[in-house]
Amino acid sequence: MSEQRQSVDRTRERPGDQPQMSQKEVLRSITGVLASFFAAMLATTIVSIALPTIMDALGGTQTDFNWVLTAALLANAATTPIWGKLADLFDKKKLLQISIVIFVIGSVLAGFAINIPMLMSARVIQGIGMGGLTAMGMAVIGTVIPPRERGKYSGYFGGVMAAATAGGPLLGGLIVDSPLGWRWTFFIGVPIAIISMWLIHKTLHIAHVPRKVYIDWAGAVLVTISVSVLLIWVSYVGKEGFYEFNSWQTYAMVGGSLVLIALLLWIEGRVPEPVIPLRIIATRTTALAILASISIGVAMFGSGAFLGQYFQVAREASPTLAGVMTLPMIAGNLFGSVFSGQLISRFGRWKIFLVIGGIVNVGALGLLGMMAHDTNYWILATGMFFNGLGMGFMLQNLVLAVQNTVKVTDIGTASSSVAFFRAVGGAAGVAVLGAMLSDKVGALVLDALKSAHLVSPDGSTGVAAGGTSLNLTEMPPAVRLMYETAFGDATGVVFMTSAIVAVVGLVCILFIKEVPLRRTV
Repeated sequence: MSEQRQSVDRTRERPGDQPQMSQKEVLRSITGVLASFFAAMLATTIVSIALPTIMDALGGTQTDFNWVLTAALLANAATTPIWGKLADLFDKKKLLQISIVIFVIGSVLAGFAINIPMLMSARVIQGIGMGGLTAMGMAVIGTVIPPRERGKYSGYFGGVMAAATAGGPLLGGLIVDSPLGWRWTFFIGVPIAIISMWLIHKTLHIAHVPRKVYIDWAGAVLVTISVSVLLIWVSYVGKEGFYEFNSWQTYAMVGGSLVLIALLLWIEGRVPEPVIPLRIIATRTTALAILASISIGVAMFGSGAFLGQYFQVAREASPTLAGVMTLPMIAGNLFGSVFSGQLISRFGRWKIFLVIGGIVNVGALGLLGMMAHDTNYWILATGMFFNGLGMGFMLQNLVLAVQNTVKVTDIGTASSSVAFFRAVGGAAGVAVLGAMLSDKVGALVLDALKSAHLVSPDGSTGVAAGGTSLNLTEMPPAVRLMYETAFGDATGVVFMTSAIVAVVGLVCILFIKEVPLRRTV
């Protein structure tokens, strides 16, 4: 009897939870939001397929490759909770438009980059805008659509994500192989973002209730510094010319980060409007969803970032062909997102899709973890399809599960908290998995050089950074072949590690308690 009463209470309308827009207005306004989300996702996927060419043109290394991706993801992660808090304090429509402007500025600067540092700086600006687009999109959806209906809209977001993920590699490959060159992989998102801003201006209408404003700047700074220092340490520890695990730099960076995190938690428990609200993330559903999102971030951003590189380096595919070869993952993601979203809206049950997605994801990543430079493509295609399917079942539905358990006034903060930790997982995944890949490639290249008796008596190899250079056109043909083979054989470590992390996410999902979806906003 008590369980029945609790179920009724959960679905009962709360004060202020009435929809602000009609169904027709929602459908019109959601177009602009989805367009902005598409531009943000495209900025990640279109660049990943072009990065091997960019690194070759600008003389970058594997570490530079990792950080061009990580810079945007880290800026995204660090600013997402700030945008989420601003969404609860200010007009969501204006904030969404501001984030589009920031994204456009970063995209233009990245397109004109003349060296790696300039490119990384532009990617940071892009990442700040992407954080706003992600957080604001979820906040708008959570504000105007009831949880019971939100599943299909989350499916639309997943479908847009899949379309951007599919179109990004293909479009990026075509642009890189065309006379336009790699710079247009950054410019192409600008008109899409501008069109989305116009659509949002014309169609999105949300009533904003002013309230007392407090910005947790101390928390924002501590989040950014603590996460950045840890990722910088991971990227360079053990590398030639930098620092070792047992060194004062390691103790200073790791110890300093832990102190900053402890200070962050202390501050967040005392300020009135924390960037990371402990009262929300400490609840069972949100905490488990956050841990699961971290593991998904590692798989989505980390492993996904290296697929295009694998096909171009290890299989000598052109950028366009590399984009085509990743299509099975996109197809799985698109089907999983739309299919699960529609069924959730129809039946109101969501946990079963999270569980199925978690199991499928672990198995697919494990299969991809066995790849080598000469693995049959149909095996890789099977792994990519089911990896995409699993992520499609989980990505937006984890956010839906959290939004269903919080008040409408906390939706922006709760949603951005999940997105924040997912982006942190992605940034950490790219940094850690990239460092592991770099070390593995370097070791395999060194072994190959020794076997070919190409190592000089003093132990030098003539290969930059132990085999981590991505300037392949400058390598002698024999060394280049060794590098390509080593890269193909080493890439499996990325996916096997991601599979282990995905197991943690699956365990968290199993312990999430399913709460029936509300029919009111």
